[in-house]
Amino acid sequence: MLLLDIKKSYNKLDEKSTAALKEKNMNIKRTLFFCILCAFFSLRAAGIKAGNVLKLPEVKNFGTATLKEALDKRSTSRSFSAEPLSDEELSGLLWAAAGVNRPESGKRTAPSAMNMQEIYIYVIMEKGAFLYIPGEHALEEVTRDDLRKHAGGQDFVAKAPVNLIYAADHDRMSRIKDEESRNIYAAADTGFIGQNVYLYCASRGLATVFRGYVDKEGLAKKLKLENNRKVMFAQTVGWPQ
Repeated sequence: MLLLDIKKSYNKLDEKSTAALKEKNMNIKRTLFFCILCAFFSLRAAGIKAGNVLKLPEVKNFGTATLKEALDKRSTSRSFSAEPLSDEELSGLLWAAAGVNRPESGKRTAPSAMNMQEIYIYVIMEKGAFLYIPGEHALEEVTRDDLRKHAGGQDFVAKAPVNLIYAADHDRMSRIKDEESRNIYAAADTGFIGQNVYLYCASRGLATVFRGYVDKEGLAKKLKLENNRKVMFAQTVGWPQ
């Protein structure tokens, strides 16, 4: 009898331990699921879709050109080589365009009305289309399709290695009630970014042209833009022909 009672007690203890272990594992799974869910919705709230994120190299080399020299060389070109930009060159280009230059505040190299930061930069290359994430200085994959031929109506657009697409997020401009004013602010903020790109290209010997000739609605579909995000302008970048 004593042995039987001991065995029963041991079985009950073993059952309790197994149940406790299962409950612990379930709690861990619930916690992990909750964390993943929170991260997903945080990214969505920031306008970032779940996809492959490619970290860009640290920005180190901007050349030796002075501001005066860059302004002297600033020009528009519509003649591009097909030679791709290196990851380092692309990194410098995007940081100059609208990268974070004051990490403590998250503010960027280009001014933005009321700090709305409503302009999103999409990068179209032969290997795909990507969304630039300034806070992470990274690219998030939108598609692996080559969309360059959809990035503008001119012949050189499909050949050039990089096309930057500037899209305005109207949700980030909700404090401005009328659409005309939102479009004016968005156009001005896009222009600031475009000039940054011009100066970077001038300092690095790259060619560039800021463009409005784009099938905006068609390109928005190709980039899978949400309804609140509207294509404003495009800018082609590459080595001169």
